[in-house]
Amino acid sequence: MARSTAQPNTTPPVFSIALVITGNMLGAGILGLPVKTGIAGFVPAIIGTVAMWALMLATALIYASQKSFAESAHADLPSFFQRELGNTGKWITIVANLIILYGLLTAYISGAAAVMESLLQRPLPAWIPMLFFFGVAAGLSAFGMDILRRGNTIIMILMWATFLALVLMTGQHVNPQRLAAIKWRFLPITLPILVTAFHFHNIIPSICRTMHFDFPAIAKTMALGTGIGLVMNILWSLVVIGALPLAGSGAGTIEYAFLHNLPATVPLADIVQNPFFTSCALTFALLAITAAFMANGTALSSFIGDLTASHLGSTRRGLVFALTFLPPLAIAILYPAIFLSALDLVGGVGICLIFGILPGLLVLKHSCGLRKLGGWAILFCFALILLYELGQEFGLLHLAPDAEYWNHVLAR
Repeated sequence: MARSTAQPNTTPPVFSIALVITGNMLGAGILGLPVKTGIAGFVPAIIGTVAMWALMLATALIYASQKSFAESAHADLPSFFQRELGNTGKWITIVANLIILYGLLTAYISGAAAVMESLLQRPLPAWIPMLFFFGVAAGLSAFGMDILRRGNTIIMILMWATFLALVLMTGQHVNPQRLAAIKWRFLPITLPILVTAFHFHNIIPSICRTMHFDFPAIAKTMALGTGIGLVMNILWSLVVIGALPLAGSGAGTIEYAFLHNLPATVPLADIVQNPFFTSCALTFALLAITAAFMANGTALSSFIGDLTASHLGSTRRGLVFALTFLPPLAIAILYPAIFLSALDLVGGVGICLIFGILPGLLVLKHSCGLRKLGGWAILFCFALILLYELGQEFGLLHLAPDAEYWNHVLAR
């Protein structure tokens, strides 16, 4: 466990860093979450959400307690896992990290385009809003990260203000009967996107350095930051699942968003039918997605830069930019309805491997007794999610509501 090196009179900035953690969690995950969790019903959704919050917080604390990783001025996951688990750990980390970052950027481009097209109520070819969003977000990622840092407080205030407005306006349309539906067999559908919704682990080294490696303060900060995110996710799931019919005609249903890979704000706009709601939904979605795109785009650019320098012997900025941003743009244009599927792949494969299974292996390697039992529990849970997602991706498993299920819902 990392030893505290904080100065006696230095108070670690618990609340401000907790807000950074919450902001890092906000993004495409919260926009897609109720669409997936709504299939299982509100009660299974809440149980799954709380369980995944606990698991992701546990793995974050495992990372923060690894002194050689958390206290490094240049934390490098592949090198860290090469030391701990050999070359296999290194290459698993590289592949999984590419899945996470490329998958997230693809989801952001697809989701932003869907939000702009649907909420602005202007039918356009999908590639037009994609190129517009890509030009702004990729340009800011490449040249304007300082803008995000300087304006982070304003961005977070606007995001929370618009989020609160969305919750209040959507809450007026909640039907308690819609919260009573329970379909436990669809709970696995929710797990990959829940993993994505509670992912902030890439900033753990920065958190530890900022808080002077004071582990008790770090643990408190992570619990507070993820706890705020937990409350926001539960509130959002409550109002969306309660407001949206599970099935029906038109675009204002969970069924429509699920089948068309859309963020929750799209069917909600069809239900609420309020220009102010549309403005808030557009502002919240685009701020959340753009901020997340810039953060993850910068991380991917740095990662690609390291790979090209070590394996290609090149540090050319144009090459790094092209390898970073053009693949997700191409995938989003070729497969425009990929928003939810990309988030599932990111959470169910990439994040599960690096920030679920590998931390479990670390605990098994370095612990004994009850802690070792906890490591087995973490490993088992994330291995199940990984196997489920791989089964879905390779067509070996198909767990999704079919036409008969939707017709049964309508007939009730």
